[in-house]
Parts: sequence; structure tokens; C-alpha cells
Amino acid sequence: MVLCSTRVSGIPEHEVFSTLFFSESWQAVFAVDHSFFVWGSLLGLALWRRRLILRAFAGAGLLHALADFLTHHDDARRQLWPVSDWVFRSPVSYWNPQFYGEAFGMFEVALVVGLTSFLCWRLERWRDRALVLAVAAPLLVPVLLTGSLHGLHGM
Repeated sequence: MVLCSTRVSGIPEHEVFSTLFFSESWQAVFAVDHSFFVWGSLLGLALWRRRLILRAFAGAGLLHALADFLTHHDDARRQLWPVSDWVFRSPVSYWNPQFYGEAFGMFEVALVVGLTSFLCWRLERWRDRALVLAVAAPLLVPVLLTGSLHGLHGM
């Protein structure tokens, strides 16, 4: 939604992150795609049907919802939708410096560097290593080029 708004529709990033992001329509989408119940049900279905790809997809969605649950403060999601509209406001924000965003950014970069190094060390085929590096690059390259964590999350 952010990419489509900023790159396709040409809406300035500050407007997306200050207005659209908090609008009722965007929050309704976030409630569905961050719901523990939606992802948990999909994971249960995948396990029951023994579908490996669906299990990986649903597991990744559930893991993402959990990570967001723990790292969103003023932009928190409704992870208990459709059962509840309650929102947990984490004491940690992955981007907002008022809630340890800079410290979390350093942790995030260190985690990516560590896991990328570990995977490249463990993987034998150059193609596999290249894939790992390609996935890590969008996070690491801006930090390496600018020396700043500011551009990590498009903020």
C-alpha cells in the first residue's frame, strides 16, 4: 500500500505516513493482515491439509504479526481482529526514537548482519549465498551508503 501510494500514485511519503497510514481504511486492512486469528487459522488449515508452502506462508504471516505486536507503539495494529478491536501499544517502536527506535534499528542491523553472515557461512552454493545477500541488501545498503539508520523503514 505504501509503495503503490508513493511510487504509483505519487503521494508524498510524509502524507502517507502521517495521514493515510492512520486512516480508518488503511487500519481496516492492517487489522485483517495482522490478525493472529486470520494467520493462525490459515496455519491450522495448512497443517491439517499438509500443505508445506501454505504452512510456510501462514507461519511467516503469524511471525510478522507477532514481531509487529512487539515493535509498534503509536502505529500499533489490531492483532485480535475480528474478536476484538483492542490495540496493544508496545513500549518499543521499531522506528520511533521516542520509543527506542534508534536502539532497535541498531539491533535490527546487527541481527541482519549476523544472520546473513551465518547463512553465507553455512550455505555451500554461491547461488544460495547470492540469494541471502539479495534479501539482506535492501536493509543494509542504505545504512552502508548513508551511515544512518534514518532511511531503514522509509521514514
